[in-house]
Amino acid sequence: MERCWAQEPAERPDFGQIKIFIRRFNKEGSTSILDNLLSRMEQYANNLEKLVEERTQAYLEEKRKAEALLYQILPHSVAEQLKRGETVRAEAFDSVTIYFSDIVGFTALSAESTPMQVGTQPRDGALGDHQEVDRRLRGHVAEGQALRGEGAAP
Repeated sequence: MERCWAQEPAERPDFGQIKIFIRRFNKEGSTSILDNLLSRMEQYANNLEKLVEERTQAYLEEKRKAEALLYQILPHSVAEQLKRGETVRAEAFDSVTIYFSDIVGFTALSAESTPMQVGTQPRDGALGDHQEVDRRLRGHVAEGQALRGEGAAP
């Protein structure tokens, strides 16, 4: 078929040669050109549907991961407002408590740990018993956890 594009007309096949090629391509004329074209279009459409489904699933998985991250770093109400495209307004509280604690040896321990271990160790108790703090915070609005080594700027 590429010979049909030749610059020199003499190098191009004539209609008889094209007809022979098409019949051979169609398995000796078992189907018409139109049937062959429709069959190929159906295969193409099915392939596109499969591709769209795969891409949709990949998109939904990435969206789920992004939302999970959003809920980890922001208060739930703020994350919901952002998801809905709303403007997040500052909230006012009658009273708040800010709690700072120091974990002795945190910098040395974090230097020997992976980032994931550093983020989970305080909750796992590896850096001290935080169960009492967690127990007291249940039932209250509590947000945030910042882990910094000694000498880090606040």
